[in-house]
This record gives sequence, structure tokens and C-alpha cells, in this order.
Amino acid sequence: MSIATPEHSPPSRLELKPLKIGPIVVDPPILQAPMAGFTNFAFRQIVRDYGGAGLQATEMVNARGFVWMDEMKAEHPERLWGVKDEARPLAVQIWDNDPDMLAKVGERLANEYQVSIVDINFGCPVRQVTEKAHSGSYLLRFPDRMGEIIERVVAACRPTPVTAKIRLGCTRDQINAIDVAQVVEGAGAAALTVHGRTAADFFKGNADWNRIAEIKSYLRNIPLIGNGDLDSAEKVVEAFRRYDVDGVMIARACLGRPWLFQQAAAALRGEVVPPDPSIDDQRECMLRHYDLVVKRFGVEKGTLLMRKYACCYAQGKPGARHFRAHVASVSTTEEFHAVVKQYFPAS
Repeated sequence: MSIATPEHSPPSRLELKPLKIGPIVVDPPILQAPMAGFTNFAFRQIVRDYGGAGLQATEMVNARGFVWMDEMKAEHPERLWGVKDEARPLAVQIWDNDPDMLAKVGERLANEYQVSIVDINFGCPVRQVTEKAHSGSYLLRFPDRMGEIIERVVAACRPTPVTAKIRLGCTRDQINAIDVAQVVEGAGAAALTVHGRTAADFFKGNADWNRIAEIKSYLRNIPLIGNGDLDSAEKVVEAFRRYDVDGVMIARACLGRPWLFQQAAAALRGEVVPPDPSIDDQRECMLRHYDLVVKRFGVEKGTLLMRKYACCYAQGKPGARHFRAHVASVSTTEEFHAVVKQYFPAS
């Protein structure tokens, strides 16, 4: 996706239609992607502190695991920690290949957890989900099965809207996103998000936004949300200018830059895009993130989990390789603080 917007001049305000997913208004029309292992309660809170995300999402929840925990009278899945009391709107993404199982979990999420949106994952390309569980992007081979799943979940969750997230297809020679999109809408989904790669691509190459935009004319009423390679406010603006989408979803680029949503929202309003926070502010953001993770998981597990986030914050910065090597071995609060302060020194 090429960028034509001058780097320092504010873009002109875009006149966008409101993004509505069922009764839910997503304003601004910028969504935070669900990402396994990353978009937990602590990360969502950091994004919320900066603002700019019109809709946030949890990590994807394994429906089969949820039901098993329920039958064992265990605590609800770790990935749903904090959801009941969290600010809305909030989406929870679920995955499996069993319509009844997904419907059962969707109903719990809609009624007990009162989430804003239940999203079904048909896009995950990870082998554990596809080949072992025959779920995620594996189901793109079977649009009829997807339709059956969506119909059951929609009926179970009503009136809570149900959405679907897909990829373009399983492989480059099996691109069937248009056919799948029509099945998704026909089954009653309230919105469709499309990642502009195939499952076989994983994250290689570039997202194909032309392919994403082609789908719009085949949808009658539901909004189309584009996803892939949105790593700057300028690219978010360009996605709306050049491609026929109703909303955009930001994924990996926000992991080390939770302020990206704030920047993108300002750009859509035609305002000057705020610069990245200073090194001092980024350091404090990372330490606050660490505190939130430790508060939830304890020092031992929290420090272990925070290593991967810290590596994201360091991406593209001088000394990032050395920082990653050092932070990968920390195990205590003192060690984590010391490494962060060494590589993110006070100005």
C-alpha cells in the first residue's frame, strides 16, 4: 500500500459513514484486532488509555476449552478475565468447528458476559488451529459449514450481533473470499472482517487490499472491515480513501505502539497526527503495562509474559537486538525495570 500523504501535513478530514455493527456504533471506525497471546486485559487497558480504538477485542477463546472448564466447574477462561467489568463496546472472538459448541459459548458471552459483539474466527492460519483442530482458516474450504456455524451462533446470541473474520482463502490458487462473504452475510452475520492474505501466506508478502475491496459490491447490507499492513495513521487514511471499506482493523503494528489508534483517529478527523510519545513516555507506558500484567498474573508469570511485549516496544529502535537479548532473561521486577531503564533512558 503506497502512501501519498505528506509526512507532516494534516490530511483533510474524511467524510465517513458511521460504522454500525448491528446496533453497535463503532466510532471511530478503527478496530483493534484479536491476537492470541497479546490482546489480554492489560494490553486493552493500555490501548484504552491512549484512545482512538472504536472497538476492542479479546484474545480468541477456544469454545471447546470454555465448555470443558464449565463442566469441570473451573474458573472461566483466563482470556475472559476482566471482560464482565470492562468498558464497552467490546468484542470476544471464539473459535471451533462445532456449531453447537460455538452456539453454547456464544450464548454465554451474550447473556452472562453481555459482550457487545461475538466474533467467529475463520482466519487463524496457525497449524494447531487449522490442521489439528480443523478450525480457523481451515473452514474456508467449507463455506456451507461456515454458514451452518454462523446461523447457529446468531440464533443463540440474538440480539447481540455476531461477526466473522476471514482471510482471502486457503492458498493463492484457492481464493474464495467473495463466495465466503456471501455465505457469511446470508447466514446472518452483522459484519465481515477480511485479512488481505491467504492462510498459506501467514504474514508473508503484502496484504492485497484490492482483493478486500472487491468483496464490497457482493455484500448487500453488512459492513466490510479491512485488515492487513496498517502500521501508520497515513495508511489508515489511505485505506479509506482508496478502498471501498467501512472500517479498518489494526493488528500486529499496535503491539509495540498502542498509541497508533490515537494517531489514526486524529488523521481521520483531519487533525495533525500526534507524534510518537517521547522515550520517557514510552518507558513509562511499558512500565505501566508491566504493572498491569503483574497485578493480574503475579511477578513470576507476569514478568515472563511481559518479555514479548517489551520486545514489541523496542522494535525499530537503536539497540533493539541487545535489548531483546537482555529482556528475554529477566525474571523479577527489579531485573525488568533495570533493563528497561538501561535501553529507554530518561532524557
